[in-house]
Amino acid sequence: MGYLIDPANWEWLTAGNNLRFILTGFLINIQIAVLAMILSLIFGLVLALLRISKKPWVRAPALAWIDSFRNLPLIFIILYLALSIPQSWRDAYGDHVPAWFSEAFKSPFFLAAVTGLTLYNSAVIAEIMRAGIVSLEKGQGEAAAALGLPPSKAMRLIILPQGLRRMVPATVSQLITLNKDTTLVSIIGIQEVMRQARIVTNTSGSPFTGSGVDAPLLHVFLVVGLMFVIVNLLLSRLSTRLEIREQQRTGIRVKVTGLEDQVSADAQAV
Repeated sequence: MGYLIDPANWEWLTAGNNLRFILTGFLINIQIAVLAMILSLIFGLVLALLRISKKPWVRAPALAWIDSFRNLPLIFIILYLALSIPQSWRDAYGDHVPAWFSEAFKSPFFLAAVTGLTLYNSAVIAEIMRAGIVSLEKGQGEAAAALGLPPSKAMRLIILPQGLRRMVPATVSQLITLNKDTTLVSIIGIQEVMRQARIVTNTSGSPFTGSGVDAPLLHVFLVVGLMFVIVNLLLSRLSTRLEIREQQRTGIRVKVTGLEDQVSADAQAV
C-alpha cells in the first residue's frame, strides 16, 4: 500500500508533458467511441426493425447477422478487419480524410477499428432495441390499426417512441462498454490512451527522451482507469436522469435496466 501512495511514484504527473500526453491519447478514445456509438445506434435500430419483420426472408438474414457478430470476440473482429480490408480502401480513406483530423484518425487501420466496434455493438444494441419494442402490450399496435394507421406509421409514431424509452438504461450500459472497448484498437497500431500510457512508462525515466522522473506502470494505468471511470459515470448519470425524467413525465417507472431484463420482459410479453 505504501508503494501505491508514495508521493515519489506520482511525481511523473506534474513532470514534463506526461499527463497532457495521456489526455491527448484519451481524447482519441473518446472520439472513436462517439463515432462508433452513433453508427452502432443507427445500424442497431435498422437491424432491430428487420429482426421483428413479419417476412421470414427479411427476418432470417437479420437474425443470422446479429447472432454472428454478437457471439464473436470483439478483438477477433478488429484483427480480422485490419487484415482483410483491401489496401485500396485504406488508400482511398487516407486520401479523403480531412487534414485537420487527429493523427489517429489518419491511421490506415482506423476503418477496421470503427467498423469492428460498430459491427459488434450494433448487433448487441439491436437485440436490446428489439426486446424493448416487443415488450410493449399488443394492444398498442391493435389500437393503432383500429385508428387506421398503416403498420409503418404505427411503428414510427406509437410503438418505437415507447419501446425505445424502455431500453434507454440497457442501451447506455452497452455504450459504456463500447467506450471501454476502444482500448482494444491499440492492438492494430492506433495511437490511443493505452499506447500513450506505455510510452510514458517507457520514456519518462530517461532525461533525454522524457521528464527524468520514473512513471510506474501501475500508477499510470490507475490514472487511465480513473479517466474511463469519470466518463462512464457521466454516461450512467445521464441514463439515470433520462429515466427519472421519463418517469416524471409519464408516471410510469421503467424497470428494464439490462439486456437480461429486456429479454425477460420480451418473454413475458409473448
